[in-house]
Amino acid sequence: MKNNTSFLYKPVEDKTITWFENSNKYLVLENTTAGILKRLSKGVSVEEIAKALSKKLNVPLDKTIDFILDLEKKIYASKSTKKSFFLNDYRDIEKPTYFEFTKFYKINDIIFKVAFLSEYELYLVHPKFAHLEIENSENITHEFLVFLNNKYVFFYVDKNFIGAWSNKDIHYFQGKFSMELIQKIHQKEEHEWMGVFHASAVSNTEKTILFLGDSGNGKSTSLALLQANGFTCLADDFVPIANKNIHVYSFPAAISIKKNSVETLLPLYPELQNSAEYHFKRLNKIVRYLKPNNTDFYNHLPCNDLVFIKYEKESDLRVRQISKIEAFQELVPDSWLSPLKENAQKFLDWFHQINCYQITYSNNTKMIDTVSKIFKNNIDKN
Repeated sequence: MKNNTSFLYKPVEDKTITWFENSNKYLVLENTTAGILKRLSKGVSVEEIAKALSKKLNVPLDKTIDFILDLEKKIYASKSTKKSFFLNDYRDIEKPTYFEFTKFYKINDIIFKVAFLSEYELYLVHPKFAHLEIENSENITHEFLVFLNNKYVFFYVDKNFIGAWSNKDIHYFQGKFSMELIQKIHQKEEHEWMGVFHASAVSNTEKTILFLGDSGNGKSTSLALLQANGFTCLADDFVPIANKNIHVYSFPAAISIKKNSVETLLPLYPELQNSAEYHFKRLNKIVRYLKPNNTDFYNHLPCNDLVFIKYEKESDLRVRQISKIEAFQELVPDSWLSPLKENAQKFLDWFHQINCYQITYSNNTKMIDTVSKIFKNNIDKN
């Protein structure tokens, strides 16, 4: 039996969430399946496990053996080691001597100088951070370079090569750019983050709630409504959580507002009327960007609640506590989770103790009132 693979197990409701170190993957397993895996990883023979399981489940021994062998094969399937040739040959790429655009962003007392080769590279990053732009500054804290070469986007930070991404992987570049930002803002290296979640984080100055939902469900619109009603936008779309204190940390990007939400928000944010529209053809959406009301991008707060939010025209407000397994299967696929075992354990422990809700609404006032109750732990969980 292969003993160089490590696993973590966390019983949740009537299942077991299992983490695989060799692939940094999480699977929701039946408890019986998780039990087999535990015994295999401890070196117990297939025959011994099969005999006990056959007796327990009253299943023929040969079928039980086949099941365990098939499970073992799937679990220990070798990982692909295919890598981009740029990971080895990037030193042969010459950095441009001229960049068409240079932007300066001030985040707290940190000043980032970011050079973009052309309008294409600028478009990948700048719209979300335009509200942080300042005039030319000599007091540079960090310098980023972004340029296209041979259909790959290259990224350097303080003269260090970070990576190169093809057109189909541009979202990974954008995620890495954001990761480098939070590392510099919060003085934490990548291994010090438990994970980054595709969500919105709203705070009441004492704690934060994560809002999740498929594109078009109204997640960012709900965030903007809450921001206009006394809550703070801690982060939108990119929500980092540190491993040491399991706190959500501020991220300074603007809130992306889809075209069909502008009319709803104009009375609260008249600046949206004349703000630029950005067309993202790959995502089939048109957005405008709204400045977050956060004034302290060093801020960080605990999080005990996940809310899956959905705007549904003319619907009554519905709020219910949902299965953690259901929530887990929605949360994990869109998240970056640390591959380190200690961080994976912290993620499982954190997830095990959080509350998970579903809110469906059409009345903004009722939605805001319900979120206020969740912050106060005053919500009916049935």
